Amino acid sequence: MTNRISRRSALQNLAAGTAATTAAALSLCKQAQADDKPEPTKLKGRVNHSVCRWCYNSIPLDKLCKEAAAMGIKSVELVGPEEWPTLKKHGLTCAMAHGAGMGITRGFIRVEYHDKLVADYESFITKASAAGLKNVICFPGNRDGQADDEGIKNCAKGLKRLMKTAEQNQITLVMELLNSKVDHKDYQCDHTDWGVKLCKAVGCDNFKLLYDIYHMQIMEGDLIRTIRNNAPYIAHYHTGGVPGRAEIDETQEIQYPPVVKAIVATGFKGFIAQEFVPRGPDPLGSLRAAVQICDV
Repeated sequence: MTNRISRRSALQNLAAGTAATTAAALSLCKQAQADDKPEPTKLKGRVNHSVCRWCYNSIPLDKLCKEAAAMGIKSVELVGPEEWPTLKKHGLTCAMAHGAGMGITRGFIRVEYHDKLVADYESFITKASAAGLKNVICFPGNRDGQADDEGIKNCAKGLKRLMKTAEQNQITLVMELLNSKVDHKDYQCDHTDWGVKLCKAVGCDNFKLLYDIYHMQIMEGDLIRTIRNNAPYIAHYHTGGVPGRAEIDETQEIQYPPVVKAIVATGFKGFIAQEFVPRGPDPLGSLRAAVQICDV
């Protein structure tokens, strides 16, 4: 027969077919791996983006880190030492370290807490420094009837005991401004003016403020002017939609692009962290959208 296939040609055809099948399978495998990898986002580079871990507790940290890195986020924050290696694995830092102190309600305005707080923070500061971190969060605690001036005096007394350790380890202790109207009743550091007075009383660049835009909109508004006037005392920013700490979109009263532009215009080189609580069915999509809104 003129079209008879030889054994050799049959084997060659079989080999070619197997190779083609294998190549196709490898291609499909690579495509599946690519599909599993988040699409990278190109940002403008004027803002260092971070995200607060607690807002995404339902998402495994490893997945959150992978997704955040693809969005151009450089930090996952408010996490402790046990989670820092996971961040490092994904090329991320922890822009605001958390894990020392006695919680939000008990802090430096009470002299009776100072010895415990100082010992705890001294240990934590050295850990954070060894991990290459720069900022550690702290709180004043609740007033419990104490006058504001007395609170500044007591806070400064306790914080000054930590400044040498902070300086030696190149760590900034950062006190968060929170609202006492809705979320944290009786919290002491609830106005920018009080926080700035405390910074001046401590008198060291290793103590500054975390200006939470959500909280300060509730307490005092006038965001842009306040940020401009007090920029030297602010080490970090948090976002959040008002009302309700939801997505920072057109449904709430803060217009974030002009606020972030004002922050950038002060020469700020720290981090702006998303700290809203996603309400929609796609929390990571909400995070990506928020980063885009703040990437001015």
